[in-house]
Amino acid sequence: MERNVQRLNVLSGDVAYGTEQHRVLRNTYWLLALSLLPTVLGAWVGVSTGIMQFMVHSPGLSAILFLVVAWGLMAGIHATRNSSTGVFLLLGFTFFMGLMLSNLIGFALGFRNGASLIMMAFGGTAGVFFGMATLATVVKRDLSGLARFLMIGAIIVIVASLINAFVQSTAAMLAISVAVMAIFSLFIMIDIKRVLDGGETNYVMATLSIYLDLYNVFQSLLMLLTSLGGERD
Repeated sequence: MERNVQRLNVLSGDVAYGTEQHRVLRNTYWLLALSLLPTVLGAWVGVSTGIMQFMVHSPGLSAILFLVVAWGLMAGIHATRNSSTGVFLLLGFTFFMGLMLSNLIGFALGFRNGASLIMMAFGGTAGVFFGMATLATVVKRDLSGLARFLMIGAIIVIVASLINAFVQSTAAMLAISVAVMAIFSLFIMIDIKRVLDGGETNYVMATLSIYLDLYNVFQSLLMLLTSLGGERD
């Protein structure tokens, strides 16, 4: 009798644990969807006003601005992740990221098929997300080794991107874009699986991680599409 009670306690504990994981994932998906709104708003403001145009002519300054503001906001999100302030800071961060994306969006809209390219990039990013999210529920092995490998790759890509901001090599940009797409597509799977495995229990931080993955995939895909399929008038 006592053994059966112990089994029931273990089973109830497993159910509660699984329920908590899915609650975090559900909240993450809702906040992720909400974060797209300030991103679109930020991109629209940037394209409409041209407020970020100075970054095209000052790549070094733009890189410093991005690092200071982005890392500052991310540090604030981490510090307030357990309160509503963290949610508002996250939404402010996504607005800033939309502003940072506005130059690329404006560049794409300069092509005759620019709007189609943007929609293709959005659709491709959505496809990658759903594909990686599905894989995250299927893969059972520990992915910590892959995560460490990808992190090294991400650091290399960031350094290469900073160098190319000054060199302005089209071939290097294309190679970097392909690498970023591959790395952050896999990070989507890893970050979602971390939530499912209970490694991430805060939905604000989970949203931040997956948002950055999607942002990098979309940006890289749009850069590839404009470089290879943009049609001038």
